[in-house]
Parts: sequence; structure tokens; C-alpha cells
Amino acid sequence: MEPSARNPDLDLAMMRHALALARQAAARGEVPVGAVVYQGERILGQGHNRRETDQDPTAHAEIIALRKAARTLGSWRLEDCCIAVTLEPCPMCAGALVNARVARLVYGPADPKMGSVATLHRLCDDPRFNHRLEIVPGLLADESAELLKEFFRQRRG
Repeated sequence: MEPSARNPDLDLAMMRHALALARQAAARGEVPVGAVVYQGERILGQGHNRRETDQDPTAHAEIIALRKAARTLGSWRLEDCCIAVTLEPCPMCAGALVNARVARLVYGPADPKMGSVATLHRLCDDPRFNHRLEIVPGLLADESAELLKEFFRQRRG
């Protein structure tokens, strides 16, 4: 089986891992988003939001995971890789996934404010780009959405 082939059980396991990373982010006062880049069962890179911690506007979970995966492989081309993310990627992250040549994107809930995979834009499968990703939306969406809602309820309360 190619690393980028569909494997629902593996996708689910990686999304659960991304959710654990998102919970770590929340515990650190970061918006709870986690991401895992994987090739088959091998995790190449992972991360959670660190914008507040690093005071870096690009420190999104996906960017951190992509950077680590590229270092692990010794290449920016992540052609045979998948990424599981707990929230639909924003324009920056969706663009990074296209530029990194990631094969598949698995994500949780749609993001009505910044989602650029299917909600506000379709950057990951736009035929005008030189690369398109296979997209698997909605995996563990309710669990991811509840984590985000609880985080923002606590911040406002």
C-alpha cells in the first residue's frame, strides 16, 4: 500500500493523535489545533498551535508539523505524505500544504471564519495550481469542535 492510500483506521488513529496535541495546546493557552504528518504508520512531524508561546503569526499546528516532517525526510517535498488536522486549514496553511505537495489532507470541522479548503476557498484542490490534495473532511469533527468551543467558553468566561 502506498503511504498516501486511504486507510480509514490509520486516519482515525492519526486524528486522535492530533486531538491529543490540540489538548496540549489548550493546556498552554493556545487555540487547540493539532496536526500530524504521516507516511503509512510513521509519524514524520507533529505540532500544535504555538502563536502565543512563540509570538509568531506563522506558528500554526500545520506549519510546525510540515517543518518537522520536511526535516525528518530531508526534503520539502512531502508527496507521499498525509496530514491530519483538527480544524480546516486557514489560507496560509492550505497554501503550505499545496506547496509541500502533501498527498492527502484529513481534517475535522469546517472553519467558517478562515477555512480555505472547502468553506471560504478551495485552495487544496484548485485546478489552477500545479498540485492538488485528496481531501477527507469531517473526521472526528464533533470532538474537535467541542474542544474549540470549550476553549473559547473558558477564555470568555
